[in-house]
Amino acid sequence: MTVLADRTEMADDSGELTLDELFESIERTTPEGYRVEIVEGTIFMAPQRDIHWKIIRRIVRAIEDRFGVDVAVLSDVRIDFPGKLNGYAPDVAKLRDGARKDADGRWRCTDVEFVAEVISQGTAQNDYGPKKTAYALAEVPAYLIADPYQGRCHLYTRPKDGEYVSELSVAFGADVDLTDTVLGLTLETKEFPRD
Repeated sequence: MTVLADRTEMADDSGELTLDELFESIERTTPEGYRVEIVEGTIFMAPQRDIHWKIIRRIVRAIEDRFGVDVAVLSDVRIDFPGKLNGYAPDVAKLRDGARKDADGRWRCTDVEFVAEVISQGTAQNDYGPKKTAYALAEVPAYLIADPYQGRCHLYTRPKDGEYVSELSVAFGADVDLTDTVLGLTLETKEFPRD
């Protein structure tokens, strides 16, 4: 975990604005219904769409069906990830049992054991690129991308040295087998809407 600590500290040693300073500035002017993330120092703001929410809701429900309604699962909550100025708000993030907030009142990326992102056209390159790398660097055991434009889910597992070693691609309508992951469930996608 030394690599993770070193990469997270890099954001604070650059002499630039910190993630906290950036978020404080942005949050004052963000319109309601918009989600804000900072990916490698670049600010992204996107409206929440109904197709997006329908997929998120089905993923959260599957996790709650498996673990109960008190499971530590978040949506659109800021979590800082390794790299320079990476403050993400994953569509779905499941935390491990016993996860606690840090001294600044934020969830730690080292407690995240599953992330799901639903693709938006304007930010797809982040989910498939720098965010996937940051999740692997943080050793998030399972990362799922639901892409309503492709009509596919992509499951990435077994993070090692900043990349995922295993990838599974499944068309909407087929089940995503997550039984060998920390979730231990099968995710039905037959009701996932396409865009």
